[in-house]
Amino acid sequence: MNSRTKIATAAGGLAALMIALSGCSSASETPASSTSSTSDAPVDTPAEKPYVALISKGFQQQFWQIVQTGAEQAAEEFNVDITFEGPDSEANVDQQIQQLQAALDKSPDAIGFAALDSQAASPLLQQADDQGIPVIAFDSGVDSDIPLTTATTDNKAAAAEAAKQMADAIGNEGEVALVVHDQTSITGTDRRDGFLEYMEANEPNITIVDVQYGGGDQAESADLAKAIIASNPNLKGIFGSNEGSAIGVVQAVKELGLPDGQLVIIGFDSGLAQTDAIRSGLMYGAITQNPIGIGYETVKAAVAALNGETLPLVIDTGYFYYDSTNIDDPEIAAVLYE
Repeated sequence: MNSRTKIATAAGGLAALMIALSGCSSASETPASSTSSTSDAPVDTPAEKPYVALISKGFQQQFWQIVQTGAEQAAEEFNVDITFEGPDSEANVDQQIQQLQAALDKSPDAIGFAALDSQAASPLLQQADDQGIPVIAFDSGVDSDIPLTTATTDNKAAAAEAAKQMADAIGNEGEVALVVHDQTSITGTDRRDGFLEYMEANEPNITIVDVQYGGGDQAESADLAKAIIASNPNLKGIFGSNEGSAIGVVQAVKELGLPDGQLVIIGFDSGLAQTDAIRSGLMYGAITQNPIGIGYETVKAAVAALNGETLPLVIDTGYFYYDSTNIDDPEIAAVLYE
């Protein structure tokens, strides 16, 4: 299990400058010159804050709202300005690329980017590099060596933990399926592959009967889950690879009227709908990331890059598995984003 790094909070601020004025004038007169001994000294003006533009995958999941909160905390601590944007849905790659282009047009000091498509943004990332704008990847990496680092969960390891928990829950045998949010982002492929590779290497009596892609959309994921369940009457479990995918599976089980616990559902992320489902018994368990840490570390890394510091290739922000037995433990409660 990964642990979160504690980050010391640094105090900062700008000193106020008091300027004494002497003399008086009428509206038509030139103001009198000051006779103070400091009158000829240059007046310092506050330096403009560095500007970091953050492009996320969207706002349809609670996860991204909490990532933004972490980014805003770091922006305040490190005295930088940020913007935080994302497309209307995690299926809208074109809109995300347009937002990245718009951000570059503003000539930011640094860019934070969570790619929906690991290849589609390559030309714009090259543009940023050509302009000397450091790029920090977050949540999901890209097929490029331009980002100086990636602040992310170890998604393969986290998905392997989800697979282990699934295997234990179904008695290490039977049929399972996956509803994955996409097959274009690094998070989508890593969570899919981490789950599948664990089962292949460790669980010879478990069969993967289907892998479907719902774009992280709850309604679409629910429809896919219902189709999987209908086609596989002996199905024992489904893994939902993000918040929308997992809640879609829960919704399918509700709509089909399956008894609680008949189908083992393991999810990813920890929005309110998922934590409620785990407390009620509809969902068996889930992986929670550290979205506050992802947002915070992204901005912190951008500031470090602007200061010329060397960054690690990956900033591992950690993950935890949780279910009804540990959901209220302080260590888990601290990273749930209900």
